[in-house]
Amino acid sequence: MVKKEAIQAARAAYDIEAECINEMKAFIDDEQFGKAVELLSRAERIGTCGCGHSGIICQHMAHLMCCIERPARFISPAEAVHGATGYLQKGDVMIFASRGGKTKELLPIVDICKAKGVSIISVTENLESPLAQAADVVLKQHVNRETDKWNAQGTTSTTALCMIFHALQAAVIEETGYQAEQFALIHPGGAVGERLNNKALNI
Repeated sequence: MVKKEAIQAARAAYDIEAECINEMKAFIDDEQFGKAVELLSRAERIGTCGCGHSGIICQHMAHLMCCIERPARFISPAEAVHGATGYLQKGDVMIFASRGGKTKELLPIVDICKAKGVSIISVTENLESPLAQAADVVLKQHVNRETDKWNAQGTTSTTALCMIFHALQAAVIEETGYQAEQFALIHPGGAVGERLNNKALNI
């Protein structure tokens, strides 16, 4: 039988993350968020970049953008300084994610983006950090605490970052007028594809 404390910790994790998401709405800066939506809506290409858990969620963000036909790719910090930033051209957008805003692997990539005329969106909890200061747009990542008892694992912070990216996608859909019929064309697979395409065919 699993420990009672283990079940208690699991239930507490739900409460911690739910509280975080509810609190996050108070930190939305309409001006900064609007600028981010505008940049993402008009960019020919979008890059995303982060390390560790942030990097994993940045991969998700790149896929979210592709799903609404905003060409995007995750650029690994390791590959970025070995030529992968060639994907980005003047007028494109790079999204950087770092809770502390001081991730050393990202700072040389910031310099490349600025030299190439690539707009920078930074998502960070630290608005005074180097990553925030270098950005064209800064989105506040609020985190109450991580879900583990040591407040050390990338759990709630990952959910918070994911929520910001989900909110951006929802806003870009509205800004660009993206339609379900367009998504049906590029997503014929799975239950979602079947539902969308059957609807399009009036089945």
